[in-house]
Amino acid sequence: MARSAPTVPYKPKPGEIPTNPGVYRFRDRDGRVLYVGKAKNLRARLSNYFAPLHTLHERTRRMVTTAASVEWTVVATDVDSLQLEYQWIKEFDPPFNVRYKDDKSYPFMAITLADEAPRVIVTRNRRIPGAKYFGPYPKVWAVHDTIDLMIRVFPIRTCSDASYKKAMATGRPCFPGQIGRCGGPCSMKVTVEEHRAIVDDFIAFMSGGDQRFTRELTARMREASAAMDYEAAAVYRDRLQSIDAVLNRSALVLAADTDADLFGIAEDELAATVQHFVIRGGRVRGVRATTIEKELDITGGELVDQVLQRTYGNAAGADIPKQVLVPTMPDDAADLEEWLRGRRGKAVTIQIAQRGRKADLMRTATLNAQQALMLHKTRRTSDYVARSQALTDLQEALDLVEAPLRIECFDVSHLSGTNVVASMVVFEDGLPRKDQYRSFGVAETTDDTDSLYQVLTRRLAYLDRPEENEPGASADPTADGEVVTERRRPRFAYRPQLLVVDGGKPQVEAAARALRDAGHEEIALCGIAKRLEEVWLPGEEYPVILPRTSEALYLLQRLRDEAHRFAITHQRKRRRRDIQSVLAEVPGLGDARIKALLRHFGSVSALKKATPEEIAELPGVGPKLASAIHAHLAQPVALSDAS
Repeated sequence: MARSAPTVPYKPKPGEIPTNPGVYRFRDRDGRVLYVGKAKNLRARLSNYFAPLHTLHERTRRMVTTAASVEWTVVATDVDSLQLEYQWIKEFDPPFNVRYKDDKSYPFMAITLADEAPRVIVTRNRRIPGAKYFGPYPKVWAVHDTIDLMIRVFPIRTCSDASYKKAMATGRPCFPGQIGRCGGPCSMKVTVEEHRAIVDDFIAFMSGGDQRFTRELTARMREASAAMDYEAAAVYRDRLQSIDAVLNRSALVLAADTDADLFGIAEDELAATVQHFVIRGGRVRGVRATTIEKELDITGGELVDQVLQRTYGNAAGADIPKQVLVPTMPDDAADLEEWLRGRRGKAVTIQIAQRGRKADLMRTATLNAQQALMLHKTRRTSDYVARSQALTDLQEALDLVEAPLRIECFDVSHLSGTNVVASMVVFEDGLPRKDQYRSFGVAETTDDTDSLYQVLTRRLAYLDRPEENEPGASADPTADGEVVTERRRPRFAYRPQLLVVDGGKPQVEAAARALRDAGHEEIALCGIAKRLEEVWLPGEEYPVILPRTSEALYLLQRLRDEAHRFAITHQRKRRRRDIQSVLAEVPGLGDARIKALLRHFGSVSALKKATPEEIAELPGVGPKLASAIHAHLAQPVALSDAS
């Protein structure tokens, strides 16, 4: 009788799990909640976790094997499960749920509505009781400039609480009020009730109601001018100019009646960044950046679900717009809309920005998210403390004798099996050493593992050569990233403490064979598989799974990504050089015309697809030469693979 595939011992018995909607919790042996999730059908959802262990995603397998029990709570509706999931995530902070790291560097404008006479301040504190927030703003000076312009139109209180209390007790205006910088009751110009009305107008304007105030001020200015009250007309004119200055700081990106939140997301296996654009009155009123660390493998829709819960879980109804624009629609979009409608008191729609200005803005937000993700990873590997921790973590995770102060990473790149190249990038003390990068050409190979074996064999041969045979550096020091001043000591003969290859078990075994054949098995070896971010060691059946918070994993990712970038860059240069060599064989076609052709058509593929008539449109290329170029490119060409 065949034995069933292994799963976890606490797997519920068949029929125990209900088919109702609900929320489930995985706990460890100490009772700590490891993961909280929701489901429309608990039985169907939980069965995915209790599949045979070898079929699970590596990170999911680590979660279910770390857990010792699972429990669930049945709820009446799918919306109830969404609310309960959010509450439990906030309460228990489970380590396997996504973690958020809000960018705290951005300042906000806040109106302290809980005060008797609300004041406007610049703050990074998002927990002021009863405060209404606008922003965040990219720079502190941008908030102050906006406030300076706004209080000319809506003169509300700016002085401190101490100054306010003293002025109200003595009957003498506060100092900012004496110089025209404070318009609160403490300036002795308005009552508390009148000031509250001005505050309401201030908030309405900042919330997107700018058209109403522009129309009203324009009408008052014309009335005053018609009545020949030019002093009052000048006041209204100055206020209009201040309003225009505020509006010009945030360009109109969508229709003037659009109130929406737009989320651009960039992610990899371990982390994601979110750019949240707050759009009110068609203008971007604020941008919020968030970094998310992922422990389990989740889809784009699940990530959007978590982002929306996080954003609006504690939001006041007025902070929730009527439209939410996302890059991927979550599976429970209808439930999220109902949940948001309950919090806002009005209908809320969740949509994908597919065309027009909204799609353009989504591309902008996504590009910013991609840059933020790259910056997040770079900062982690560039920080001295983080680098030291990364090397220590690597030493422990890979069971190395010493910390790998010099690491070399190899990647193979090809174009449909042809024009095979490989790259070697070097990190010392956790930082790239671009003067020591190397590139390799592979003339004949059967597959990636064979290419990797050849390249490593060639590289390892230099460890046994005299130092004077060290070749010159081939890396481009003008490329992206850190550039380190070249040292005069030999470099290619340096012995690395760790070799890293881009790939999984097959690539690691090929590299291990190269180390054995070269007689350098003392050098440690690992591979990082991109899809699951698994770390493979030679001879091991299962990979090493580093925690998402591990600095070591970020260092390995950076190594792998840098090796891939360098390999692709080298391949593109070779391809460009090869096509120029092919075109140089055409009689009458010199370097200047070759460069003009490639510049005009933008790419080699576009040039190959061009007709003789289209080629002849280029100045200096006649019909006869155009026909010769077209005929020459149409021939099958064997591109050079010289190293």
